[in-house]
Amino acid sequence: MIAASGIVLAGGRSSRFGSDKLVARVDGERLLDRAVTALAGLVTEIVVVSEPGSTRSLPGGVSVPVRIVEDPEPFGGPLVGLLAGVETAREPLVLVAGGDMPSIVPDVLRLMLVRLAANDDRQAVVLAARGRRVPLPLAVRTGAATHAARRLLGGGERRLRAVLEDLSTLTLEEGEWRPLDPAGDTLRDVDLPADLGG
Repeated sequence: MIAASGIVLAGGRSSRFGSDKLVARVDGERLLDRAVTALAGLVTEIVVVSEPGSTRSLPGGVSVPVRIVEDPEPFGGPLVGLLAGVETAREPLVLVAGGDMPSIVPDVLRLMLVRLAANDDRQAVVLAARGRRVPLPLAVRTGAATHAARRLLGGGERRLRAVLEDLSTLTLEEGEWRPLDPAGDTLRDVDLPADLGG
């Protein structure tokens, strides 16, 4: 196993959803639990980055330790959440997913992690879909992500995509990862209640 931490970004407002979407259920499981489960077999720990004062419970029955870290800036955006996560991650590599991604295929995450570990000259790995980089899921070197996120936030940046532009990022084209996930389920996220149905 490659030494890696998992980060689940779970600090958004869910404003378009209308309520806390991470407790909404898909096939009987909370969105948050599904994201954690997708990471659990690939990492030694999982950090759930949540808004301050969240009352969500952590998922049970996970094979690795799961802990909550609070966003230092409530609803500051995914870049703030990424920094909060990587600052506390214990491993040199990190897999990052959104808490609203209910159908991540672990084999795709494994491929991202393997490619990052095998390319010392790269600091991050992302997937491409329809010719564009997708910011999540993300595999990243902990130290490089920490420095980049601090610098970007200090300059007023809020976009997670800015980290991909700042770091030496390897992009996995669809021909590399789609054989593991023909339907592209890994990229699915939930913004609206209608997205829960698939």
